[in-house]
Amino acid sequence: MLLRHAKSNWPEGVADRERPLATRGREAAPVMGRYLAEELLLPDLVLVSPARRTQETWQLVAPMLPEKPAVQHEPRIYEAKTQRLLEVVQETEPVVRTLLMIGHNPGFEELAALLTGHGDRYAASRMSQKYPTCGLAVLDFAVEDWRDVAARGGRLDRFVTPASLGEGPDE
Repeated sequence: MLLRHAKSNWPEGVADRERPLATRGREAAPVMGRYLAEELLLPDLVLVSPARRTQETWQLVAPMLPEKPAVQHEPRIYEAKTQRLLEVVQETEPVVRTLLMIGHNPGFEELAALLTGHGDRYAASRMSQKYPTCGLAVLDFAVEDWRDVAARGGRLDRFVTPASLGEGPDE
């Protein structure tokens, strides 16, 4: 699962890595957390970019989940290109069945597009038009080992945004 961080602020004089969530982001992140819980999309492992906005997103998603997964702060996710993100996915231990990564665009949008081989065509269409903040792509792979995750090898199960859940506009 690839969750783009929630809507962030752009305070003057604050470094990109230290940007906090905006009010809308603080409202949207728990919505996505509830969605994950209600749909039983429960990660075994969460990899979170070290940026403040991704950390805050996770802090608001986590309390909504019935079980607390293992969490790792993964510096390689911050401002990562698609190939780097794919490497992070492929290095996941085989004992992890469900992985949630929380990070940034354009990397997440490009990675989701790269990995999608088939699946829900409406979700793919929405995802290709816009991958807004707090957008969630859920991909399934028919592999036993994360090292076997490859381009066009995934099935896009769904693409969900706060707006698609009736919780405000996509940004």
